[in-house]
Amino acid sequence: MTDPEIYSRDGEDLSPTHEVKAAMGAFLNEFNSFTAEVSTRLQHHEDRMTKLDRKMTHAAHRPMLAAQAGLEAPHQKAFDAYVRSGDDAGFRSLAYEGKAMSSAVAADGGVLVSPQAAESIRQILVSTASIRSIASVVAVENGSLDILIDRGEVSAGWATETGAAAESSTGILEKINIPLYELAAQPKASQRLLDDAAFDVETWLAGRIAEKFARSESAAFVSGNGVDKPKGVLSYPAVANSGWTWGNLGYVASGGAGALTSIDPLVDLVYALPAQYRARATFVMNSRTTGVLRKLKDSDGRFLWSDGMVAGEPARLMGYKVLICEDMPDIAASSFSIAFGDFESGYTIAERPDLRVLRDPYSAKPHVLFYATKRVGGGVTDFAAIKLLKFAAS
Repeated sequence: MTDPEIYSRDGEDLSPTHEVKAAMGAFLNEFNSFTAEVSTRLQHHEDRMTKLDRKMTHAAHRPMLAAQAGLEAPHQKAFDAYVRSGDDAGFRSLAYEGKAMSSAVAADGGVLVSPQAAESIRQILVSTASIRSIASVVAVENGSLDILIDRGEVSAGWATETGAAAESSTGILEKINIPLYELAAQPKASQRLLDDAAFDVETWLAGRIAEKFARSESAAFVSGNGVDKPKGVLSYPAVANSGWTWGNLGYVASGGAGALTSIDPLVDLVYALPAQYRARATFVMNSRTTGVLRKLKDSDGRFLWSDGMVAGEPARLMGYKVLICEDMPDIAASSFSIAFGDFESGYTIAERPDLRVLRDPYSAKPHVLFYATKRVGGGVTDFAAIKLLKFAAS
């Protein structure tokens, strides 16, 4: 038999069974600690991945405007520095880094305005009382815009199963070229005002540029002669609508020199316009002509003029929208003081989207001049879509 004293000393159990149990207990303790540590690490990693997934999901659903703003921010900062102090280093750095929204300083001087300023100018130009607000506006990258107009009708007819089909005639294509011209504005501010950090120089500059551009554009789109400026609606040849041909604008006579004594000429003017254009047609006249037409009544004593029923809605004449454009001529003998037509089809404005500003601190000391330029052109592209009222007997 085994001597029990061999497996004990000072009361301590030294038997093999006890050693195995102790070793297994130590192993299990270490394994449990390892398992707990692994579980903690996995939970921590899962939490991190959950946060990362959440961020990536938010980034994926973030509006593109936020990403666009991130690209525009360096350009806007560089523009602000250039306008305030003439420092163009920011633009040169952006050009070197190849930023998407950047533009280096042009060889002839000047930089592109910030995207925010450009958008402010565009909104002001569209909202002004100008033909731009009702015409077709096309952005181009070249020095001109070519438009093909199909003014012919391809013939069609009925055919039988066995009968010979007649040959269809082809349409008539007209190519109209609209060249772009340089439009410039030159607002100025004092250097002390520009040094004031509280002064919103970008908003001020955008407003002044847009104001001057709007005045020049509106006049050109009405009566520009096409020499270094767009060709206006009233600069094209006008003929009596009964003898209208392509390349001319048709007119209806008011029946009296410099006078409108009844509503009949207005009715004739409306129905001189082909039906396909009348649905989007607009009257264009200045405020003084408007004052005359507001007093006109039909045979039942009802006014032909009606004001908009909601804010922002244009007034209407005989049910058609009215654009009050101050560049239209006053009523006078043989004047074309009222235009009526679908200007979106009839008149096209072509422009380059970029707008440059050159800072000039020398020419008007102590003021700083800002020479802003853009390229724009315009012209009639569908001579059938616009009619004129001539204040004459015939």
